[in-house]
This record gives sequence, C-alpha cells and structure tokens, in this order.
Amino acid sequence: MAEKAKTESHDPDFPEAFLQFMRQGWRDDPLSVTARPEAPNYAKRRAALSEAFPGETLIIPSGNEKVRANDTDFVFRPGSDFVYLTGDRDPDSVLVMRPSGSGHDAVLYTHQRNSKDTDAFFRSRNGELWIGRTHTLGEKSEELGIETASLGELGTALALSAPGRTRVLRGLDPNIDRTVLAYEPDRDKPRDRELAWVISELKLVKDEWEIGQLQAAIDATVHGFEDVARILPADRPVKERLLEGVFGLRARHDGNDVGYSSIVGSGPHATILHWIRNTGETRPGDLLLMDMGVEGNNFYTADVTRTVPVSGTFTPLQRQVYDIVHASQQAGMDATKPGVEFKHIHRTCMRALAEGLHDLGLLPVSVDEAMSEQSTVYRRWTLHSFGHMLGIDVHDCANARKQNYRDGTLAEGYVLTVEPGLYFQPEDELVPEELRGIGVRIEDDVLVTADGYRNLSAGLPRTSGQVEAWLAAQREAGPRLPG
Repeated sequence: MAEKAKTESHDPDFPEAFLQFMRQGWRDDPLSVTARPEAPNYAKRRAALSEAFPGETLIIPSGNEKVRANDTDFVFRPGSDFVYLTGDRDPDSVLVMRPSGSGHDAVLYTHQRNSKDTDAFFRSRNGELWIGRTHTLGEKSEELGIETASLGELGTALALSAPGRTRVLRGLDPNIDRTVLAYEPDRDKPRDRELAWVISELKLVKDEWEIGQLQAAIDATVHGFEDVARILPADRPVKERLLEGVFGLRARHDGNDVGYSSIVGSGPHATILHWIRNTGETRPGDLLLMDMGVEGNNFYTADVTRTVPVSGTFTPLQRQVYDIVHASQQAGMDATKPGVEFKHIHRTCMRALAEGLHDLGLLPVSVDEAMSEQSTVYRRWTLHSFGHMLGIDVHDCANARKQNYRDGTLAEGYVLTVEPGLYFQPEDELVPEELRGIGVRIEDDVLVTADGYRNLSAGLPRTSGQVEAWLAAQREAGPRLPG
C-alpha cells in the first residue's frame, strides 16, 4: 500500500511530460546494512518487558514529527522508551508485542520505503530525492534484529487486540491513542500507566553497553567544556550564545545533538535555574554557570554543570560560596553506594548546604531546625533536589514508581547526577548585597558500583583551585576545532 505523498502548498504542478521524464532512467542501489552489535540488547529488554505482562498486547509508539513553524518541522527525536526497546529512529513507527506461546512476538510497524516505483520519491517531502535513501522493511529488520511490517497493516493488527488485554504507551502518538480507545472505549488509564512505569524501572539499571554510551557522551561533553573555556576571554565580554554555539558544535560533531537546551548564565543569570534564553554577556569579575550535555548518536546523554570565574580567579566571597557547594557535592558522592536511600543522598547534600548557609550568617534558625520537614528554609537559596537518574533521557526513568525511585534505594548500575547549588537572587533583600547575583552549581554524572561510585565526568575539575588552574590551561592552549 503506497503512502500518501507529503506536499506543501507552494509545490508546483508538474506537466505530464516532466512526470514521464522523471519516472525513467534511475538505478536502484541496495543499501548496505549490517546487524547492529547492540541489537541483542534490545531483544533482551523486550523479553524482560514480556515477562512483566504475560498474555497481553503491548503497544509502544515512536512518536510523530512536530511542526515548528508553518511547514517546518522540529528535528525528530524518537520516544526514549521506544528507542530503548527497538533502536529504531523513525517517526510514526509502532512496536507491537503480541502474546504467543513463548512470551511475545514483536513486530515493528514502520514506513515503507518511498522507492522509485511511485512518484513519491521525487514529489513527496518524505521522498528519497528530498531526504535521501531510506530503509526497506527487510533492511530495517536485518539491522535491528526484529520483524518489520508496513504501517499500512497496523490498523488490522490493532483491531485484533483483545479488549482488556492491551496496554499502550500513551502521549506519544495521538493517532494510536485514538485508535486504541475506539476499539476499547472503556479502557482504564491505570493499565497504561503501569506499562510506562515498568519500562522506566527496567531502565534504572544500565548494562555495560549503556554505560559505554554514557561515557562516550560525557567524554564529548568534557571536550565541549574545554572548547568553551578556550575561547572565553578574561578581560572583555562575549555573548552567552557564542559559548552555547561553541558547545553545540562539539555536540553535533561528536554526537547527535545537545541532550537538552544548554544553560549558559553569566552573573545574575547564573541564579536562574533554567536560564536557556542565553541572551546576556559574560563580564570580567562575574561567575559563569554552564549546564550542558552532549547527546550521543544512540541518544544517551551527559548532564554536566561547571561554574567558572570569568576573570580566571574567584574572589574570596565567590570562592567561599563555591567551596560550600563543592563540599555538598562531595558529601553526596561519598554517600553514594548500593543500598543507600536516594533520599539519604539528598539529605546529605542539603545538610552541607545548610551548614554553609549558617556559616554565611543567612539561616534564621539552627541547621537542625532548617533541615526539619516543618521548616526547610534553607531551600530559599537552592530550590532543587540533589540530582536525578540519567540515561537515554536527561531525566531518565521519570515514570518509575516513587517507592522505586525517589523513595527507593540505589543499586549497582544506576547512573545519577549529583548537582547541588546555591543561588542568591539579585533582588533578595535577606542576603548581603555582595552575595546578590551569585549562582553556583557543580554537577557530575555518577555510576553506582558494587562498592561505591565512579564519577564518569571526572575529566573536568571540581575544586575551586583546580577550576582556576584548568581554565588557565585551556586559555593557554587556545581555540580548536572538533576533530
């Protein structure tokens, strides 16, 4: 079944002579594909999901392209859970796992290739003269190690789903949501939510291949921070967006893209937790907070933050604040090991921040009272938690049940960020004027090991003295292009 050509209002009407001319004289070269070495990993994950839902049909879409403006789409990024189970990257694809005697049969429903058998290859915006050679169903099957079928067959497959025995990962493809609801109008959302949290909890423990993917993304991120430091002048302003762009070049060269919108905040912008407009300029004497991460080619992402003194040296007060945050982060890392409660890491980091705030004379109560659940006044200057899980999403495993994540304990193979921070807003009249506009966060990506932790982003310095020496060394080395 041929798919409808995607066209735009400004596309021309072609005369028949041109159409006939375009239909002839084309060679059809095969696409060289080999089985991806990680394909068995996807099969193992599907098998684990199968064990959780015996006898039920599971439907996991990749998602659709989203319009950015008029006829321009955002760059497509497939749903993380779909990628985790298939490795496929195409929009509109759907993984259907149907129960069989041995567990589940998995079929990937996806676009047919717009081959030269129809005019779509040159008339459709999804045709190969527009977007390049695409996979046939057989080529995709060989590469990913999964049975494939045309999207045109998906409707029949969904119609065969047994009422009350089907679960769908909602919110990714409204067409799939509507179709399943049409076949089963009384279905309950908790069944579908359970599918989402099971997949999230499967993602908590990273296998060896995933850790390698994360390490590669983190190593590229380290290089990106070095690139930025090498073009950051100590004596004159530059735009935050210049620094964002330099890091983005590294992300596109060494990986797929940035894993999230880069935060580049100079001076008071460093106190804005999600400052992604990046419309300011650096200024000698200010601190520069950069929260940036490279997303690798298989979508695993780094998430690293460093705060540096633009002039090259911290002032005594900046250093005091920075050292409080570093002490908090180190305490959190030292507490990280299997069996430790996630909340214990949080409390450990927060107590160190509260003690530092007390030393600065800012707490209106004692450290113990500030740490009590009835108070937490220290959070005026930190707001966020100590960190989050990291993986194929920057905030990985987000649908996991609270008792297995925020209220759970760490296990070997978890990867999480440790990222305490202190932020003194420019308009905060409860802090001395000299503190206003100072923001510091230090964030690293940490793997829980059998006996403790490994800092995967240790390639970047963390102490105030090391940061000063690193910044000086990068500036001495001078600018470089990725390569």
